[in-house]
Amino acid sequence: MTARLTRTLSRWSPTPDRLGGALLEILREGQRRGFLGPGPVEHTFDHALGFAGAADAPGRAVDLGSGAGVPGLVLALAWPESLWSLVDASARRCAFLGEAIVALGLDARVDVVEARAEVVGRDPGHRGGYDLVVARGFGPPAAVAECAAPLLRLGGAVVVSDPPGGDASRWPAAGLAVLGLEPDGMVRAGAAYQRLRQVELCGERYPRRSGVPAKRPLFRST
Repeated sequence: MTARLTRTLSRWSPTPDRLGGALLEILREGQRRGFLGPGPVEHTFDHALGFAGAADAPGRAVDLGSGAGVPGLVLALAWPESLWSLVDASARRCAFLGEAIVALGLDARVDVVEARAEVVGRDPGHRGGYDLVVARGFGPPAAVAECAAPLLRLGGAVVVSDPPGGDASRWPAAGLAVLGLEPDGMVRAGAAYQRLRQVELCGERYPRRSGVPAKRPLFRST
């Protein structure tokens, strides 16, 4: 973590309201490093918090392609009893996430997994072990679904940020069924969040090897 950010965070005591301010500073630093897109980080924070309106509080959850920590870090603060894994394939982003977790005092219940999502989905320590998978800008619908489904327990949920307005046709029931998923409604609260439910455990065939879910999608979105 940069000296500037360390000095800024030293002013914050670990209370829920002040942790939110500390996280905004972390997001600004992530943005400066190129881990987060342009625009006010307050909007990014609010958008990440919107995932909570589309899901029940999980026991154990995972954020795919966590980047600068959204929505995973925001939701970890929103749900103080939840355990989180932040998955990202970039060593630089993972190093940043690890420092952010320590700065926020979340290291007892949030960990960082530096790996491709396809690899994590085949790891017995992660496969079928999560109540919730969240994804913001991770990839096209078919890739998100194929990487998320193997991580979910039966009855677990995926919540994905969709383009403004949302379009349920991006998530065809027939394509999702191959992975044991089914559409479970869309929540519109300023932004659109698609919810999917794991109604059958994902078959051992999935996820396919790294890169294949995006290059050869199981279904096409309209």
